[in-house]
Amino acid sequence: MSWLHDLLIENSVAHTLLLYSFIITVGMLLGKIKVKGISLGVTFVLFTGLLFGHLGIAFDSTIVGFLKDFGLILFIFTIGLQVGPGFFSSFKKGGLQLNGWACLVVVLGVGVTIGLYYLFSHRISLPMMVGIMSGAITSTPGLGAAEEALTQLQQTGVINEVPPISLGYAVAYPIAVLGTILVMIIIRALFRVDVKQEETELQMRKETNEKPDILTFRITNPEIDGLTLIEVMKRFGHEAVATRIFDGSKMTTPHTDTVLRLGYLILIVTRDIDAEALTKLLGETTEFDWIDDSKDLVSRRIVVTQDNINGKTIRQLQLRKAYNINITRVNRAGINLLADPDLVLQVGDKVMVVGPLESIEKVEKLLGNTLKHLNEPHIITIFLGIFLGIILGSVPIYFPNLPMPTKLGLSGGPLIIAILIGRFGYKLKLISYTTVSANLMLREVGICLFLASLGLLSGGRFVETVVSPNGLLWMLCGFLITVVPALIVGIIAKAKKMNYFTVCGLIAGAHTNLPPLVYATSLTDSDESAVVYSTVYPLVSFLRIVIAQFLILIFA
Repeated sequence: MSWLHDLLIENSVAHTLLLYSFIITVGMLLGKIKVKGISLGVTFVLFTGLLFGHLGIAFDSTIVGFLKDFGLILFIFTIGLQVGPGFFSSFKKGGLQLNGWACLVVVLGVGVTIGLYYLFSHRISLPMMVGIMSGAITSTPGLGAAEEALTQLQQTGVINEVPPISLGYAVAYPIAVLGTILVMIIIRALFRVDVKQEETELQMRKETNEKPDILTFRITNPEIDGLTLIEVMKRFGHEAVATRIFDGSKMTTPHTDTVLRLGYLILIVTRDIDAEALTKLLGETTEFDWIDDSKDLVSRRIVVTQDNINGKTIRQLQLRKAYNINITRVNRAGINLLADPDLVLQVGDKVMVVGPLESIEKVEKLLGNTLKHLNEPHIITIFLGIFLGIILGSVPIYFPNLPMPTKLGLSGGPLIIAILIGRFGYKLKLISYTTVSANLMLREVGICLFLASLGLLSGGRFVETVVSPNGLLWMLCGFLITVVPALIVGIIAKAKKMNYFTVCGLIAGAHTNLPPLVYATSLTDSDESAVVYSTVYPLVSFLRIVIAQFLILIFA
């Protein structure tokens, strides 16, 4: 049985990988345990790693160091690919205001962190305070960025050793989950929030938002009798797509030069907010069963899977002119978009087309609609992005009064490249689309490798730290960093009549904290909190990574 002894005890590659497999398995099983519907999830991998590190299990530190960095890169890069398509659009309209509130939470959190550092400077070092801050806002990428900055300082001789700041992260993390939920409860109690009333207000607001709406109009306005469709749309001045027209005897697909007459029925996809103006222009809305009365026209959802379509606008495809069909709606990552002619199509988009069956079959071949092709992994994009991200992260950036040039590192570099590829990759013929399951798989593998590595490297001192007076002080600091900024911004936002579920999504997103979001969504059938969370998450995640590095380097 010497082989088994060697496998379990001897320090080897096989032993280290066996150890990782066991830690991740146990951690993920523990992460499924819920108390009052709340779980720490994948974070239990960190605690399991800390336990094995505390027990003194042998491992190859070189392999552990590599897996920690590689896991961080995978985790960061897949996040960037996911948020990239919506990163820049999140600054438009209402998203700009929400990101402003989220940035205020970030700034206040940094202020509280620096204030506590000066208050307890004789007991808590700045690097450890950054670790506590990362745990207090559940920012694993921020922790990775801070650790990398400390490694740079050690390599240049500014510091002698890298402090185990993941201990502060591990102590503060559970407090962050409970503290964020506590803030939501406090705000609800202070303002005596009626959940049903808040839901009603959301519903009323959504009745006038910009989601696509499908309406049937009967043309009764004599001013547009005899005008072409393009002339009428120019008068309208807003986005709308006419998909079908019925002249009383025949149903056809309208074109820009189609002449409109009184009594015609026309099916139009437009924004809810523009429906009233369109009614005044055309005449009146009515009910008409387009499906049953349609003999020649059909509608079908087609998935874009052809690489050569990636990055082209609907206008460039000229589908109406070439195939006599219309694209009415585009679904991207679960969000319905109006089929504006200038909308850029990407691989993975689901487009709703209307027209003759024969033409639709031709368009289907043009766009692809081959789900097998969609499921193929685009490995070139991922590793080319990582390659470029590492190069970008290694470029020194010089700032006055810093002891050394800063770098975006293995966290910031891949994140920026991933966001850019997610948004603009089609311009370079790169396919950034990955299925949701593939993205989550890569992300979970990365975060598990990273957290298990942190646990192994920091476990030797975790228990004695938690039970020490300093451990209790770390918990207090983590609680204050979590609660104070979120409570201040939450109270101000609610006092300004922001919807309660919008506030909850804002707080959870500003802290990149998923369990409180789950708590908020459990209170309502509305998806408002999740929408707000996804709106502020990209910018906040980026800021958390950069700020963690800068705090380390500025105070070095």
